Amino acid sequence: QVQLVESGGGLVQPGGSLRLSCAASPGIFSFYVMGWYRQTPEKQRELVASISPGGTTTYANFVKGRFAISRDVAKNMVFLQMNSVKPEDTAVYYCKADGRARAYWGQGTQVTVSS
Repeated sequence: QVQLVESGGGLVQPGGSLRLSCAASPGIFSFYVMGWYRQTPEKQRELVASISPGGTTTYANFVKGRFAISRDVAKNMVFLQMNSVKPEDTAVYYCKADGRARAYWGQGTQVTVSS
């Protein structure tokens, strides 16, 4: 029922910027915590940033000061602005809608940071 579609991934040089987008089903922002997670073959999926229905944001320590999560409620979009990217930011990035009963995941978008 809840659908999430990520876009905006690609190849970027160290120190560069990228903006990821998540198109979500209408009306879910009032009921779900929206988040961005990332995963590599050698690591478990980890939280990057999240935003609550009330607009409260949370960030992992490794992205504080570099990344920013935001949303456009009218357009049902969630964004992750990635600045000053590092090679270790390379991963598949997933959009998540986290509710009381269950969570929904997008298909992921690949981000590669390399010179």
